[in-house]
Amino acid sequence: MTIVIFLIIAWILSWFKFEQIFIQAFQELFNKEVTKASYYFIFFCIGVIGDITLLFNGTFYDKLPS
Repeated sequence: MTIVIFLIIAWILSWFKFEQIFIQAFQELFNKEVTKASYYFIFFCIGVIGDITLLFNGTFYDKLPS
């Protein structure tokens, strides 16, 4: 569930051109070529980490809709 939430957040931030700022900052900091797919993949990974954290805390199933 957290994965979907973070992907929706990434999508909403893209309305305000946040992905362009993120891509430019990443390129300047790490001198690597980054695309919009990388932008969404990073938000996906943050969501995965959030889901894993909830699973280990034992609250993962509490967050699922009934």
